[in-house]
Amino acid sequence: MVLKLAVTPALIGAASLASRRWGAAVGGWLVGVPFTSGPVALFLALDHGPSFAASAAVGMLLGTISQAVFCLAYSWSAGRGAPWPAALLSGCAGFVASTAVLGLLGLPLLPASLATLLSLAGALRLARRSAPGEPRGRESPARLPRWDIPARMAVATAFVLALTAAAPALGPYLSGLLSPFPLFGAVLGVFMHRSEGASPAAGLLRGLLLGLFAPAAFFVALSALIEPLGVGPGFACAVAAALAAQGLTLRMLPPGGAPVPRGGR
Repeated sequence: MVLKLAVTPALIGAASLASRRWGAAVGGWLVGVPFTSGPVALFLALDHGPSFAASAAVGMLLGTISQAVFCLAYSWSAGRGAPWPAALLSGCAGFVASTAVLGLLGLPLLPASLATLLSLAGALRLARRSAPGEPRGRESPARLPRWDIPARMAVATAFVLALTAAAPALGPYLSGLLSPFPLFGAVLGVFMHRSEGASPAAGLLRGLLLGLFAPAAFFVALSALIEPLGVGPGFACAVAAALAAQGLTLRMLPPGGAPVPRGGR
């Protein structure tokens, strides 16, 4: 419980501050790191053992496909003039539909890894083709209230607590599929859409698509190694794989980028 109440909000708060400092695309890329699903996997391993966590990691790996579908659906709706509530609803519907399909497949690790890699690569191509035009009439980013980051931290922590509590009833595979919901990316995307328009929001979501290679690498390594190596070494190898993937995708980020909304009074 101490880990659940401390690790998750600390990670979310740090990512929020970093994304405000370096802009929309970098902000999206940063939130691709498994800030919620990673801690969920750790808590599942501690509570239910390495075998349960290994099965859940396969679901979390496939859950990155659902995150990509969320990004595409949100960007597609926003690029066609939909307001942020409709775009958010479209993204959530895409995530739920993808999760439902993947839940029926029950893929093992190797085909799940291949399906995830191909899906992320295809999503990046589609996102670049369907990017909305530049916003008009926007000059400066809106200012967010002081409670913005604490609210994000609270919501993310509540999500982790709820999912880990429901994990025994849901089972490892479905728990894994649901845990990667892009909660933080959705919050940032909505604020960006409201304050800057569809194009900056789409830029953030394209950055998130690049960032999804890190959790994909994390969960491939975790699922393959946590049982033979144990919880500690398994997670250490998974973190190393995620950092390597994040370093490679950093070179693919576009130069500059729209600033994310800054905190205000």
